[in-house]
Amino acid sequence: MQRKGYSIMKNIRELKKESKHDFDSLRSVMAVLRGEEGCPWDREQTHESIRGCLIEETYEVVEAIDTKDPVLLREELGDLLFQVVFHARIEEEQGIFDIEDVIRDITEKMMHRHPHVFGPTEARDSETVLKNWDEIKKEEKQIESVSQALRRVPPYLPALMRAQKIQDKARKKLSVGYLSSEEALSAAKNSMSVGEENLASNLANAVFALCAAAQLEKIDLEAALTRQCEAFIMEIADREKKKI
Repeated sequence: MQRKGYSIMKNIRELKKESKHDFDSLRSVMAVLRGEEGCPWDREQTHESIRGCLIEETYEVVEAIDTKDPVLLREELGDLLFQVVFHARIEEEQGIFDIEDVIRDITEKMMHRHPHVFGPTEARDSETVLKNWDEIKKEEKQIESVSQALRRVPPYLPALMRAQKIQDKARKKLSVGYLSSEEALSAAKNSMSVGEENLASNLANAVFALCAAAQLEKIDLEAALTRQCEAFIMEIADREKKKI
């Protein structure tokens, strides 16, 4: 797929001679790997086969952010970018779209969703920005009902994260759900006090309510739970040391 105005791909010899690489170099590496004389493994891959790699690299970026490690973050952002280029290359080979289309689309989307910067709209605080963002997104996606908006929250998100996003939208758009952290905590306690007959459902209700409580208190429960996991591991490690 080669269209007027697009960069000419570099070959292996040119890439090896480069002292400084740019974005076209990365695209060229991907094209070489997927080419006839490229890597057998890379040539076999599909969107589905490397789907897990994309998820894994995303979490590794998050780990670098959480550990405040700029060297690791630089590396992991590169790995994540490679996955984006990989998926775009698969589509480019089919003549459907390429990375240039991806870049153009996201550029236009960001300009459209920031009318307070690129247009006449005014927004002097983050709350207004987010409100405008939701309205623009609703218009773009032709979302007419709240339930449609809730269904558009990706089902493949971690359940904890999805629960918080769904509750946030429902609360803001319909004023439904838990409207105070006290109400949410009370609901969680009630769910836990019910018998074991529907234990899975009761536990899920309790966690759902706790998600709402955390959100109302502006607590990132996903991050808090991650920290608790690490604290638990450290506690176990300390116990093991004392036994030695």
